[in-house]
Order: sequence, then structure tokens, then C-alpha cells
Amino acid sequence: MRRLSFAQVCARRLERQGLAGPLPGTGLADVAARLGGVHAQVLSAAELAIGLRTTRATRLDVRVALWGERSLVKTRGPRFTVHLLATADLPMWTGALSALPVRPLELLTGEQAEQVIAAIAEALRDDELTTDELTEAVVARTGPWAGEPAMAAFQGWWPRWVEALSLATARGAMCFGPNRGRLVTYTNPARWLPGFRPTDGRTALAEVLRRYLYAYGPATPAHFAQWLAVPKGWATKLFDSLAGELEQVSMAGSPAWVLAGDTDAPDEPPRGVRLLPYFDAYPVNCFPRAEVFPGPAAARALAGGQAGNYPVLLVDGLVAGVWHQRRSGRRIDVTVESLVDLSARQLGELDEQVQRVGEILEGAPRLTLGEVAVGPHA
Repeated sequence: MRRLSFAQVCARRLERQGLAGPLPGTGLADVAARLGGVHAQVLSAAELAIGLRTTRATRLDVRVALWGERSLVKTRGPRFTVHLLATADLPMWTGALSALPVRPLELLTGEQAEQVIAAIAEALRDDELTTDELTEAVVARTGPWAGEPAMAAFQGWWPRWVEALSLATARGAMCFGPNRGRLVTYTNPARWLPGFRPTDGRTALAEVLRRYLYAYGPATPAHFAQWLAVPKGWATKLFDSLAGELEQVSMAGSPAWVLAGDTDAPDEPPRGVRLLPYFDAYPVNCFPRAEVFPGPAAARALAGGQAGNYPVLLVDGLVAGVWHQRRSGRRIDVTVESLVDLSARQLGELDEQVQRVGEILEGAPRLTLGEVAVGPHA
């Protein structure tokens, strides 16, 4: 059995996720494909996550890929959270998400859910609609029952049809369109993917697992289950179904899995300083979390045990602090709170990262070392 230290595992993950150095010869969609999607609840964080893994890409390049070239698509991905996915991967992702175990619907019958999904797909086939406009279109195609206020929302009630929204997204009937001012819009990905249809569920899930193990492995079924937000027992069965393609290794003394034959890892320990945005793939999806967030980093950079709520300072592959950026016009004030003493070399690398953040966000950055006084999601 191949034995890997956790330092080797970190170095392997950093290299494969484009954090040891920019991913060579890849486009922006290739970055999203490599990571299994880029979390995009905060779009500027997704722009940073992609830009930091390339040599020269800026937020404008990401927006062109998303809304102009359509090589990226904004939709639901792992954990059914908003991600930027490679458009070419949408058949795989919709096939996989449609095959995941989900809770039964409470407000819609199975027949009603199918009617809503068909209505959404038809309404968005040649258009981009806001939520209110989509509600009108769904009600017109199904009946008044679809528009009844039935789901508790933040400050009121959502219409009944919204319960089928996640299912419609998983099936590929809808994705996000460009914002109309401050209003979110939705559209149908078939507009730029003629003949689009989800991949067979079993085939899609097998490919998702292969890609996950390449980028984030070694990993266990429990790690995969947390990444995809599925029950651990279900993830274990998926691993078992691909047992012939997997190989067990020792990760810092504990069993974990990689793709068969894919046991290589750098011999040199990880080196380098990185600034990672909200919900970056590396701190969120790499496990064991206690190893990635050692000692005081767990208390400072996790929120209730959840990763991603704070942008993090990464030093030699481990979380070593938090940071925050505040924009005023073109000026971007970057405050970095380090939990470790940084050497002169590391301070130089930190300054380079700050400059790269400025390039990506198309602003003039200024670095301050000190306490980050804001809370999570600030």
C-alpha cells in the first residue's frame, strides 16, 4: 500500500487544483471542470477563485466566458449550491444531480412537479425571466395552484411551484441568466446547447467520483459525501460499485482512496502563500478538515465548523489566517490577519498575491497586516 504523508497529500492537491502554480494551457472553463465547479453564491469570489488559478485572467474574462462565450454556466452544482460549471460538463452534472437521493416533495405531487418542470423549460427556452415573470409563466401553463403562497420565505411566502426549482435545475430545465439590474434571471441552457440532455445517472456519478478523486483525493466515502451533500452510506455504495477502478492508500496513517494507479505525490513539502476567497474549493473540499485548519485556524477561520464563510490565508498548504477586502472606487483595501509569523519571503509572496487580487478585480490594492474585524460573509 502506498503511504502518503499529509504534507504530500497537500502538495498533490495544491498542484492539481492550480494553487501550486497556474494550471498550464487551460481555459477558464477548464479550471471549473478541474475543480468540479466553482462556488458562486458570491460571484466576485468565483471570479477570484478562477483568476487565482490562471496567469492573467480578470473578472471581465470570467464574465465574458459566462455571459458571452457561454463556456461557463451559472447553476446548481455540488451540494445543490450555486456554482460556475463548465458548460460542456452540464450533461454530466445534470445526470449526476438527478440521480442523487433527495427528500420527498411536500407541497407538490409528483404529477404537479413534472408539470412545473415542463412549464419552466418551455417558458425559458427562448427567454430570460425574473422570478416574478417565471411565476406568471408557470401559472399560465399549469394553473393557479402553482402560484399559491405556500413556502415560507425570508419575509413572506414563495409560490408553490418554487418547491420544484431545485429539481428543475438538476434536470437541466433551467439555469441562471445575467442579472437584470439587481434582479436575478433564469434561462434554459438548451438555448446554447442544442440537443442537450442529461447523461445517464450511473455513468454521470461514476465520472463525478473519478474527477473528485483526481482533484481532491486521497479521500474516503465520508469526504465525498460531505462534498456532494449525500448520505455517507449512499456514498460508500458508489465507491463499492467502482471498486475495480479504485486503489486504497494510507493518508497520514488512515485509509483513503485514489483512482487505481494514481498514487503519485510530490516528494517536496508544499510551499507558498495564497489568498483564497469565500468558499474556495481547496479549504471547503479538502479533508480531514482538522489537518487543513490546524490549531487556532479552526477557531478563527471556521464558522460553526463550516468552511468557506471566511476568505483564508493559506501558507504551505494549510489555513493560517483570514483576510478581507473592501472596495472604494478603484481602491481595494486588503486586510490580512495571519496566525503565524511570516518570513520575509512569505511576506513577499503575500504582496504578490495582493497584487494579483487587484489585477483580477481590476482595482488598485493596498495591503494592511492586522486583525480582520468583520464577521463571516462580511
